[in-house]
Amino acid sequence: MLLKYFYDEMLAQASYLIGCAKTGEAMVIDPMRDVEPYLRVAAKEGLRITHVTETHIHADFVSGVRELAARTGAQMYLSDMGDANWKYAYPEIEKAILVKDGDTWMVGNIKVQVIATPGHTPEHIAFMITDTAGADQPMGVFTGDFLFVGDVGRPDLLEEAAGISGTKEPGARKQFQSVRRFAELPDYLQVWPAHGAGSACGKALGAIPSSTLGYEKRFNPAFQFDDEDAFVRWLLKGQPEPPRYFARMKYVNKVGPALLHDLATPVEVERPLLDQAMAEGAMVFDLRSAAEFVAGHVPGSISVPIRKMYSTYVGWFVDFNKPTYLVVPDGADMNQILKDLRAIGVDDIPGYLPASALGDNLVQLPTATVKDLSAALSDHSAVILDMRNLTEYEEIHLPGALHIPLGYLPRRLDDIPRDTPIIAHCATGYRSQVGTSLLRRFGFTNVATLVDPQGTWRELASAVAV
Repeated sequence: MLLKYFYDEMLAQASYLIGCAKTGEAMVIDPMRDVEPYLRVAAKEGLRITHVTETHIHADFVSGVRELAARTGAQMYLSDMGDANWKYAYPEIEKAILVKDGDTWMVGNIKVQVIATPGHTPEHIAFMITDTAGADQPMGVFTGDFLFVGDVGRPDLLEEAAGISGTKEPGARKQFQSVRRFAELPDYLQVWPAHGAGSACGKALGAIPSSTLGYEKRFNPAFQFDDEDAFVRWLLKGQPEPPRYFARMKYVNKVGPALLHDLATPVEVERPLLDQAMAEGAMVFDLRSAAEFVAGHVPGSISVPIRKMYSTYVGWFVDFNKPTYLVVPDGADMNQILKDLRAIGVDDIPGYLPASALGDNLVQLPTATVKDLSAALSDHSAVILDMRNLTEYEEIHLPGALHIPLGYLPRRLDDIPRDTPIIAHCATGYRSQVGTSLLRRFGFTNVATLVDPQGTWRELASAVAV
């Protein structure tokens, strides 16, 4: 059996290809929307992608199952678990094979067995793999968002992201039962999860790409609980704030994402067209460096400098009902940018403006120094706006700081004063710059972002009682 691992660092998402060398058949598990990497590897290894599947209806990225099936003719295997609200509704759903707990199929000499693992989502399943050419017992499990290295999948996304109330505690209880079921499986089984460190699908994911079930039983906190109520309390506490785009992804992946060949290709635009589009309600994300944005930017644009996982921040604030335009660094790899943004469903991108074409009528982004921050703490001359996550805030924070996590800014604008100077901060300045540019888009003229890449503001926090 051949096993290939694929990892998208922007979304901390893992997918896999398994292949049978004897028959040349292959299957992809939890594919990303950009399917070219799977096609390249399959061709290199002399394999045909004949099967494609996923562990659940994903919330954090656009699934590539439909795309890969359309490109290769691969048979789709989709979960038929969960209630009626979480059944797939692809246009070509009649061509898919819907599977339940205990179902099996073959990919050449590789046996795939479905294990129901509800909890993270009602329809979640895992895939136990047996290489029948060399053994009659399974070798590992593709666990999706159920079991990670050092953690398990959060059960609250349907409630926190999709707005379906009353689902997180029942989900946590189902997750407990799924964990107990896996506790009975052999220790030697390899564990191949769908996410690594940095994903918002859990709270303490490890950076190691794989594990063994025996290791997880011994060191993963989820396996240390015998009491269900205690497990539920532990699992629901301290989960990171889910990006707003998660709700959109659940819907898109349920009904079937648009195929890439049906999407329009963005074109380079000039500044007047960009200004007109903004006046008509379009959103503009500026992907240049933080320093370039501070020095001068289009009024009303949102700063999201390109770096690891930058697309998640776009996903926090993008309006899927409006077109999105981009300001990009000169020489930017537009193909990669499109892959990054289309991976989270930002499909309506009519055009982009290179940095060199920005022209005039630019505004600067106000900044503050640690000295300014210290003075504000002493004389209360400014409101300190902490844009970090709740767990970060609870660990350490500045006295009297107003805490609003970055992603929650749009829904809490009324909590932010407009007649008092504001100094926004986060851990190192990236999120506070995103948030400051967003607030200025909403008409806040009194806000500055703390420029403190070394995070020395912590010295001010540790010097006072918090």
